[in-house]
Amino acid sequence: MRRAVDPALASEYPPNIQAILKRPAQASAQLGQELLEIDTDEGWARNGYRFGDAHFNRYGGIHGGVIAAVMDDIVATAAGLVAQWGEIAPTLEMKVSYLNPASAGKHFAEAQIVKRGRSILFVEGVLFDETRNKIAAASATIMIAPLKR
Repeated sequence: MRRAVDPALASEYPPNIQAILKRPAQASAQLGQELLEIDTDEGWARNGYRFGDAHFNRYGGIHGGVIAAVMDDIVATAAGLVAQWGEIAPTLEMKVSYLNPASAGKHFAEAQIVKRGRSILFVEGVLFDETRNKIAAASATIMIAPLKR
């Protein structure tokens, strides 16, 4: 069941969501990441992102590397919903298709696990602007692995 992410209820969420709420990654913070909704049964996540001047390329558009970073962030968020404490969800490979230019402002990304093996997940994601115009799509192969200390 899809539900909004409420930081006050952090202890009720899967370990990856608890970890994001407790100590957000600086890279995700630079993208303006905001956890919005999750569905642990479906392996689905929805995040918000805010693009500004720091995300532009020299031609006035949002840099493709920024979009790729957002896509990696959202597919990892969805994949991490099945990870336990002490496990991580590194991306093994990812393909990003750039469908439309992005501009400054709020954007939304959604991702879902489409197939799960013992330790390998296949995840797909989409990035939208505020008007639901599709900006990018991605497919990724992600591994669930123990965190090496």
